[in-house]
Amino acid sequence: MNSTRPQLFLFLLMILFFTTMSLAEAANSKLFREYIGAEGVGVTFSDVPIDPGVEFHFLLSFGIDYTTSSRPKPTNGNFNAFWDTDNLSPSHVSAIKARHRNVKVGLSLGGDTVAGKSANFTVISINSWVRNAISSIVRITKEYNLDGIDIDYEHFNTDPNTFAECIGRLFFYLKQNKVVSFTSIAPYDDDSVQPYYLALWRKYGHLIDYVNFQFYAYDKGTTISQFMKYFGIQSSNYNGGKVLVSFGTDHSGGLSPENGFFDACARLKSQGKLHGIFIWSADDSKKAHFRYEKQSQSVLAS
Repeated sequence: MNSTRPQLFLFLLMILFFTTMSLAEAANSKLFREYIGAEGVGVTFSDVPIDPGVEFHFLLSFGIDYTTSSRPKPTNGNFNAFWDTDNLSPSHVSAIKARHRNVKVGLSLGGDTVAGKSANFTVISINSWVRNAISSIVRITKEYNLDGIDIDYEHFNTDPNTFAECIGRLFFYLKQNKVVSFTSIAPYDDDSVQPYYLALWRKYGHLIDYVNFQFYAYDKGTTISQFMKYFGIQSSNYNGGKVLVSFGTDHSGGLSPENGFFDACARLKSQGKLHGIFIWSADDSKKAHFRYEKQSQSVLAS
């Protein structure tokens, strides 16, 4: 009997094991993202703990294409700042980026409401909306020295194809002209929302860096096994995309940290599928002293 065969088999097995482990580690990410500024509670960038071992994105919430009057109306792509500009100003952006080299700041567009009413995606024409959006977004990104754009529309006064064309053409311009270094979308599993994002993904997915999937929009009491199933479904929907996992600190639904969110993250990490974590939102986390922000970043950095 040839005694070298078992040794050779063991050697090949070890190569396969370490190759698999290396690929899994390469697929994982140290990206942490946090929405900030939507609720006017006075939260600042410097309030939030930042682990030097992660890539940290703040997402200003929100830029909305509505007027800033007491009764806001759609502007067909002319975006205005609806976040807490007193505490999250251009100088604050510059200061946090100077203090932490791993921090980038983006702008999330849309959101759920404006002045207590639905913030609807409203378009007069694709060309005019895109023209206005490019002009206003370029102005805001330059004023605030922003790095990226996130799309978080949740209500629509148009069809999925029009939404896809508007956002896709905006992304194309911003990336082609190096106005931003990253783009993302923030869909969730609802028949009145997801078809818009899937239409955008099918046509312009190559321009989208991250999918901030709102897993906290699922029912409260979601279990780890349900969460893993949901993650698989959405990874298939946004095939080839970096689907980030998430939870809310505003008592919303989904898989909570108390019920095993970080255990689910450990499973995904072992499979090489943990593309990042994001939290909604810093405003809600402030009262608990950002406990879960610290834990999330620790998981990613380890």
